[in-house]
Amino acid sequence: MRYSEALKRSEITWNEATLDKWLANPAQVIPGTTMTFPGIKDRQSRQDLIAYLKAVDENKAPPPSAKGGGMMGMTRARPDLKTAPPAGQVRSIKHCGDTYAVETADGKLEKVWEFNLRFKTDSSKLGPAPGKPVIVGAGMQGDRASIVFASPKEISESIRASCS
Repeated sequence: MRYSEALKRSEITWNEATLDKWLANPAQVIPGTTMTFPGIKDRQSRQDLIAYLKAVDENKAPPPSAKGGGMMGMTRARPDLKTAPPAGQVRSIKHCGDTYAVETADGKLEKVWEFNLRFKTDSSKLGPAPGKPVIVGAGMQGDRASIVFASPKEISESIRASCS
C-alpha cells in the first residue's frame, strides 16, 4: 500500500477524537495528503461510522443487511460527470513503469499506481462529455481512482507512454 509523504510524517495517534476530525476534513488534519476522500460533514454520520468501526474491532458488529444499498446501507446519487470541477477534469494521462500521471484542468498532476487506477465508461446522460474524461476518487483509503470516459475507444486514445 502506498501512503502520501504527508501521511507518513503525520505522527497522528489514532483515537475516536482524531478519527472524527479526520473523517470531517482529511485535508485539514493532514495537509498535503494525496487522499481523494473529501470527508463526511454530518457529525452523526461520523459518530455512527466510528461506532461501527469500534464494533468491528471488538467483533460485535451486526451482520450486513440483506437489503443491500451499499456499505452500511448508505447509497449515494451518481454525480453528473459533465459538470465535474477542474480538479476532476482530465487534461492528459501518461504511463511510465508502473505509474500513471494524470494531469487535471486545475494544473495538478496526480501519480497513481497502475494497479489502483481503473478505466471505466459511462455513456449515460450523467457520463462525461465525449473527449472530456473525468477522474473520480475511489476506495476508503483514498489510494484508488477511476477515470471515466464517454466511450471505450477514448481509453487507448487518451493514454500516452511517456516518462518525462
